[in-house]
Amino acid sequence: MAWPGDNFGGMRGVGRLAGGEQAIVVDAGLGIAAAGLIAIATWGQPRLIGSEAIAGPSWLLALLPLLLGAPLVLRRRAPLLMWLAIWAAIVLLSLLTRDLLRGLAWTFVLFTGAYSLGAYASLRRAVAGLVIIAPVVVVLGHRGVLALAFSQGEGGGSSAVGLAFLQLLAFWLAGVLVDARRRAEALAERSAGMQLQAEQAAAAERARIARELHDIVAHHLSVVVLQAAGARASGKPAETTLEKIENSARQALEETSRLLDVLRDPVEESELAPQPAIRELGALAASVRAAGLPVNLVIDDNLAALPATVDVSVYRIVQEALTNVLKHAGPARADVTIGYEQDTVTIEVTDDGTGDPGHQAPAGGHGLAGMRERAAVFGGELTAGPRPGGGFAVRGRLPIRDGLPLGDGLQPSGGLPPGEPS
Repeated sequence: MAWPGDNFGGMRGVGRLAGGEQAIVVDAGLGIAAAGLIAIATWGQPRLIGSEAIAGPSWLLALLPLLLGAPLVLRRRAPLLMWLAIWAAIVLLSLLTRDLLRGLAWTFVLFTGAYSLGAYASLRRAVAGLVIIAPVVVVLGHRGVLALAFSQGEGGGSSAVGLAFLQLLAFWLAGVLVDARRRAEALAERSAGMQLQAEQAAAAERARIARELHDIVAHHLSVVVLQAAGARASGKPAETTLEKIENSARQALEETSRLLDVLRDPVEESELAPQPAIRELGALAASVRAAGLPVNLVIDDNLAALPATVDVSVYRIVQEALTNVLKHAGPARADVTIGYEQDTVTIEVTDDGTGDPGHQAPAGGHGLAGMRERAAVFGGELTAGPRPGGGFAVRGRLPIRDGLPLGDGLQPSGGLPPGEPS
């Protein structure tokens, strides 16, 4: 004896089938309806559905509902095959009989097939389907066999051919228009999704930049606070001035932390690791070479003292660009050039690979969107795209603004000295 819970589970399974596979259910229903109409025209009372009686060999009459109804089940998954199968059955019938293809049974099958071909096949396949059956329409129309809905058909001739073809073309065009609208809606939805992803990437990158700036600003202001407090504690002159410096620095530290906390993800921990700089690009290049990508690194000698925020951003841009090359360019060689001209740091990362490192975002960042955000923070710009001779190039310019605190210099840490190619 079946438990009620088992029956309830079976009902839910049927519900999932009807909901998740609604298209299959609809297509099966159309196929069954077509087979039923053809069966009525073949074995029953065809006048009830406005069709002519279908005559022919008994084996053909037995198979005809299946030959004309079953293909409609494939109208979404294989529309061209469905269309050709229906017309193959019609050709077989016309070779063995001179039945008049008119009435609800034939119009339902052919109009549904024409619409499905236009709506679910690619445009090239849909056009090919019309071209393939055109000779059949011409022959049957001239013979006065293909009547469909809006012509008598017995007379045949050019007018019968044109009218039959126009009827099929009208339903085919309706399917094409529906398909075009469906594709446009899908494209709009995809564009909206990509826009949302871009906005999320920009927001996340801003938060990451805010975390890095928090480290730098908090560190330097903390040093100022400690030095001022130590000087005041030592009992040296100008105690009032040192006290003002300490109070101002403490207030700036609190306000800066409060401002940057708004941008930081609240679930992340407040303790952040020190950030790398240009002096560590040598070590970065060495690690990338160890991963299998030859890297040539050239750093301008004039980059001895950069603002710390610019220093970090240059490192991060080069790091993400090399990660892209390593992951997506295939067998390649990369060249990294860091220059300095007219108070602007220039970055160029090029490769000669065969892939496209701009298509995917590297781990730990948000790809090109993140690099552009870093450059935009300083009023700079970053461009990326394929090179004319092959490969990919990332080029950026980061202006150095007055008032930014300087970093610790450019002596490499575990890498090559600046200005020397690796």
